[in-house]
Amino acid sequence: MAEVEWIHRHPKTEDLRVGLISWAGTYLSFEAFKSTITATAKSLCRRQTWELLVSNEHDAQAVVRLKSLQGLYLLCEADGTVCYGRPRTSHHGCFLLRFHRNGKWTLQCIISGRYLECDGEDVFCNSRVLSAYHMWTPRPALHVHVILYSPTYRSYARADHTVGRIWVDAPVPCLEECGFLLHFQDGCYHLETSTHHFLSHVDRLVPQRSSETAFYMQVRPRGLVALCDGEGGTLYPQGTHLLLGLGSSPTRDALVCAASERLTPMSLFQYESDSESLLLQLRSANGYLLAQRRHKSIIADGHFLESSTFFRVHWNCGKIILQSSNGCFLSVVSNGLLMANATIPGPNEELGIRFANRPFLILRGRYGYVGCSSDHDLIQCNRDQPDCIHLLPCNPGIYHFQAQGGSFWSITSFGTFRPWGKFALNFCIELQGSNLLTVLAPNGCYIRADRSGKLLADSGDITKECIWEF
Repeated sequence: MAEVEWIHRHPKTEDLRVGLISWAGTYLSFEAFKSTITATAKSLCRRQTWELLVSNEHDAQAVVRLKSLQGLYLLCEADGTVCYGRPRTSHHGCFLLRFHRNGKWTLQCIISGRYLECDGEDVFCNSRVLSAYHMWTPRPALHVHVILYSPTYRSYARADHTVGRIWVDAPVPCLEECGFLLHFQDGCYHLETSTHHFLSHVDRLVPQRSSETAFYMQVRPRGLVALCDGEGGTLYPQGTHLLLGLGSSPTRDALVCAASERLTPMSLFQYESDSESLLLQLRSANGYLLAQRRHKSIIADGHFLESSTFFRVHWNCGKIILQSSNGCFLSVVSNGLLMANATIPGPNEELGIRFANRPFLILRGRYGYVGCSSDHDLIQCNRDQPDCIHLLPCNPGIYHFQAQGGSFWSITSFGTFRPWGKFALNFCIELQGSNLLTVLAPNGCYIRADRSGKLLADSGDITKECIWEF
């Protein structure tokens, strides 16, 4: 066999992270302390998340490796056992991935020709004869709050609640109507709009989730997905008005499921941030970046690699302070222009931020989603399915958190939270990356995820458990 070239790098948007669900409804998992692979987990967490590394893709199949979040690989040995570690040869750990019409995957070891399977608990590669036990359902490890993008038409989906339809005609996803929730239930997906309606098989929005709103997902490498009804129909833009509906003749790569973007109209800006360097770029509607120019003025004419387009971010109780490359802080001068002329930041250098396309938040932390459970009276941070946190804007950067029943989040003396408060409390949202944030609770502490499953506001500093994907 020819040598296969593998590129080792940090995950990028084209890399696909998935959970693999067996015929028994359990997830393929790596057990770090045993160096073994099992299929006993009932939910998708870090140990059930695999990065799909593709070396060759053609039509309905691809040569792949599965890499855990710890950096080790799924390996099939000569005796049929499955473990995880580092490949010893160029083909060790390589699988032929085949995509089936029902949305399921099969993984065949390149060296032995045997299929990856499980008995509901143990995982192995013994059989060369394909059966239902070799089928795996891919579940993208995406945040449930998504936008839908058609690479064919280069436009985004938006819900039109006046007519109960979804159109794929938005040039930028700047509206609340461009945000969707992608619920996973019993192997199917339900697409929910920002007003909590669901897309049905008859191409209309309905108020309740049912079998008529359930879609199967066809998943491909590079983050490409399509939603299907299981009977030959696929969701794709149709007609001159690009109505999102089921049809039998979609173009290839019908939809892309992506993380949230902040590309906005003329009065708004796209927030592009690096969570590691704390540097920020702001892109205006003309496609250019804000940049510091002569006489310390800020002009929207910058390009991506220009050092003058990068600003260092400082936060103060939900308000942002931007420091330019010359070391000065941005402030609004008397004529309304934005200038980089302050050597010491003060109230005039604090800028308020307001979400333009997020009427609610879905928060995912290190242990799962934030939500309520019938087994607990406190809000939990380890849920497999999330709850919507409706945002009621107060002052810039400050929001009231409203639960699904219309009540408000309340905080206890122990720093825990309940979802049935009568009075609205102030929460400060501070962005830590393009899709990451921290929340400063009313008690002055950052909200964090605790390993026990409790959501706590007891951190004076920002730790990894305080970072939330939204």
